[in-house]
Formats: sequence, C-alpha cells, structure tokens
Amino acid sequence: MTQKAKNFGAFDRFLAVFIKEVVQLKRERLTFAMMVMIPLMQLLLFGYAINTDPKSLPTALVQLDDSPFARSFVSAMKATEYFDIQQNVRSEKELDDLFLAGKIQFAVQIPPNFGRDIMRGEKPALLVIADATDPSASGNAISALQQLPARVFQRDLQGAGARLDGAKPAFELRLHRRYNPAGETTFNIVPGLMGTILTLTMLLFTGLSVTREVERGTMETLLSLPIRPVEIMLGKIAPYVVVGAMQMTLILSCAFLLFSVPLAGSLPLLLALTTLFIVANLAVGYTFSTLAKSQLQAMQMSFFFFLPSMLLSGFMFPFRGMPDWAQTIGEILPLTHYLRIVRGIMLKGAGFFDLAPEVGALAAFMLVAMTIAVFRFRQTLD
Repeated sequence: MTQKAKNFGAFDRFLAVFIKEVVQLKRERLTFAMMVMIPLMQLLLFGYAINTDPKSLPTALVQLDDSPFARSFVSAMKATEYFDIQQNVRSEKELDDLFLAGKIQFAVQIPPNFGRDIMRGEKPALLVIADATDPSASGNAISALQQLPARVFQRDLQGAGARLDGAKPAFELRLHRRYNPAGETTFNIVPGLMGTILTLTMLLFTGLSVTREVERGTMETLLSLPIRPVEIMLGKIAPYVVVGAMQMTLILSCAFLLFSVPLAGSLPLLLALTTLFIVANLAVGYTFSTLAKSQLQAMQMSFFFFLPSMLLSGFMFPFRGMPDWAQTIGEILPLTHYLRIVRGIMLKGAGFFDLAPEVGALAAFMLVAMTIAVFRFRQTLD
C-alpha cells in the first residue's frame, strides 16, 4: 500500500470518528444548548449587569441644621450622583435599625449651628457613616464625598462676610466605617465564600444522585422498596446536610482562626440559617438530577445555576451597582439572601427579626424547590 493510500485511510477514520461525535452531540441537545448558553450568559452578565462603580446609594440624612450652607451641602451630595437621600432620621435607634436591615448604605449627620459655625470660620465637623460590610460598594462614593469640603461652599461664601481662609476647607468631614472600621476586604469575602462553596458543592452532590442511580442500574432496586418519593428525596438529601454542616464548620473555623473575621451576632442563629440555605441548594440539585438524563447533564445544569448565583448575588460585585433587571434576577437566587444573612450576623450582629425578610425569602425558595423536586421525581417514576 502506498503512503498516499495510507494517508487517505487515516483521514477516512478521522472523518468517521468526527461524524460520530457530531451525531452524538446533536442527540444531546441539552449539552449543545449549555455549550452555547453558558458563554452567552457570561458575555451578557459581564457586559450589562456588572458595575464596579455603583451610584444612587440609599442614604439617610440626620439634618440638625437648616441653614443655606446645610442645604447647599445636601445639593452637592446629590449632584455627585452617588447618594440617593431617601429619608430624614431623627433618632439614633432609627438609624441603627436602617443599617442593620441593610436599607441604607450611608448616613450623613449635619450638626446643629452648622451654617453659623462656617460663617464664624470655626470649621464644624460633619459626620458621615458608611456601611463598610462591602468596602467596594462605597469606595468611590466616599472619594467623591471627601472632595466636597474644599469646593462646595466657594460660591456661597463669596460676599457673605465669612471669616474663612479661602485656601482651607470650610468644614471637616469625619468618616466612620461602621461594622468594618479598617475596611478589611477579607471581612466581606470570607463570609461570602462560605455561601459560594456551599452552593457549588451542594448542587453537585445531589445533582448527581438520581442520575447516578440510573446509570448504575440501581434505580429499579430502590423503586422496589415500599417507600414514597418524598421519603426517597429526604433520604438522599439528609447525608449531604451533614456534609454541608462539616463544610460550614471548617469554613467558619478558618474564618475565625486564620482571617480573624469577627462574629458580632449569634452563632446558633448563623448555624440554623446556614442549614436552611444548605437544604435549599440540595433541593435545587435534586431537581436538576430528576431533569438530567446523565451525570454530565446534571453537572452542566448545576454550573448553569451557579454562574448567575456567583455574579448576581453581590459576592463578586456590588449588588446595588447592577441594573434593575439584574437585581430582580439576583433577588430570586438563594445565595443573594444568604450573603445578607451571613454578613449581617457576623459583621453587624443582626438578629432574627432584623433578617426576617431574607429568612422568609430563603424558606420560600426551599419549599418551592423541594415541591418541584418531588413532583419531578414522581414524573420520572411514571
């Protein structure tokens, strides 16, 4: 046989294998769809949803002076586009409640006699309180705010007879970073990592449970037992709750011992709500397992769910910087609510009632996911 004939024979064999793989890929439509959708999702999310410079941050105002200077400062804050002044606050308790519930990012306190002291050249102090649980969300806003003392009253002071050295700022800006005074990024990242790690591992563990039984041929043995679908699901989920608890213990130990992350709130509350989060993700993974025809498809579904969870939950990028449609999607995801819970307990010392909206959303998601999982498993049996 000539060398040319051998080359043609090798090409024919290559072509046969190539055609076989193309046909196989066409049969696995879900796999092909994932190959297209995952890169497309990454492109759209990074292109449209991700914003590292959030603006219109919710801000509370403690305005104890109503002079023209105070009003000018408030107008200058709004002009930066970083601050969305939503309400005036009169009590310290009301301010604390707003911060604990995560309803505001900033609070600005204008002291009494602010305008009078400026006219006298006494350089009054203006207090700005920032929620520093996510330093990246407030960094640019703080930078914009720190530029205001040097220029905000230049026009107001011209001809006003103020005893002011034009080369010096008219007032002092005092910044207080609440919950994270040093602005440590590890205080934000490490609690968030617990949520992302648990999401991925819990999805994969139960995502493979039903498909593994089918591929190994043990599903018939399982179905021959006098057991209901919901009991099968709970029996399959329960061991992974223990695994998730072990992961949670390991991550928290590292957070406290290696990274010195504080625990300002209740440890039992954190453990209980983390268990709720674990069960919610296990139910999602179990649903994927009933939908998939193979372990590969179950893994692809898990990653398809994990990607937006990681990007739209506020773990990697500030949640308030995303457009409304991305925030709406993020509010559906359990990781979004869990991040608020874990950061609220560990950094803010939030209690159950402070976190009630997030706990309710997480519990509702878990119930819906478990209902769908049982329904899908019954359809699989039929």
